[in-house]
Amino acid sequence: MPDTMRVSVLHDIEDIALEQRPVPRPGPHDVLIRVSAVGTCGSDTHYYEHGRIGGFVVEKPLVLGHEAAGVVVACGSDVTRLEPGRRVSMEPGVPCFVCEQCRAGRYNLCPRMRFFATPPVDGAFSEYVVLHEQFAHPVPDSLSDEASGLVEPLSVGVWASRKARVGPGSRVLVNGAGPIGLVATQCARAFGATEVVVTDVNAQRLRLAAELGATSTVNVADTALRDAGHEPDVLIECSGVRAATADAIRTIARAGRVVLVGMGGDEMTLPVAHVQTFEIELTGTFRYANTWPTAIDLAASGAVDLDRLVTHHFGLDEVEQALTVAQRDATAVKSVVHPQR
Repeated sequence: MPDTMRVSVLHDIEDIALEQRPVPRPGPHDVLIRVSAVGTCGSDTHYYEHGRIGGFVVEKPLVLGHEAAGVVVACGSDVTRLEPGRRVSMEPGVPCFVCEQCRAGRYNLCPRMRFFATPPVDGAFSEYVVLHEQFAHPVPDSLSDEASGLVEPLSVGVWASRKARVGPGSRVLVNGAGPIGLVATQCARAFGATEVVVTDVNAQRLRLAAELGATSTVNVADTALRDAGHEPDVLIECSGVRAATADAIRTIARAGRVVLVGMGGDEMTLPVAHVQTFEIELTGTFRYANTWPTAIDLAASGAVDLDRLVTHHFGLDEVEQALTVAQRDATAVKSVVHPQR
């Protein structure tokens, strides 16, 4: 085991540098993981460009990256679930285990959550990380390193479908065909939805959505959603765009359900009259809880294709390019950083 490792560090807005740091040592319940693949998320790019997301502010050097997979190389003294050589997908948030939310099973709402790449907790754009054994999930050999890392955004889609109670016969509208919208589309179909309509303003993303299971698509740059003739009973809102969210809610059928996934502004105007007179349920989502086994099964079975989302690959010394590739290439969907390269 080397004493030092390479780490990509965000020092300030649009200021990332490759550094050497000591390889971390696992605590009693931790495993040390050699990182093989890390997907780039919009939150990583937002921290890079703005230095903050809401109340989470980068006040000291921060390692980004939380969509990660790797191989266990060492185990703490009390680890019982894993052994060196095991490939794992990393659930990047470790809660306190003892607060009211944790005891109720809602550990995603733990106020003392330590989440990768969320200030002040470092993420996975590094050669090695340590993680509590309960959050390092074994993956089958059939799952690629890239897909194993992208189980994290897939878990967002699984959580959204659970919150929306998507099931056989559901008619679902997915607003936004970015990476989260694309996994939400596949999750909805896997959960039994018979109709999944996807909206966006990007024709290429909509074509990909259709290839991944959308029953129809609407380019809202050309056609107003209200004129498209759809009346879904579930909205999974992944765009975070205020006007698009309001337009989509107005199409939801009576007793329908709306799940807000996309992060837009702190406030938005909603069509309250429609929500009230149609008795629409509206809820937010924050990350996920207890989703990894289901997400891994969906990806391993082929019900969800994560490899199709990957459009670009980068080394650890190219994190800045990975975070900004969408500015240069309109075909970009998901970039993956390979720290061992």
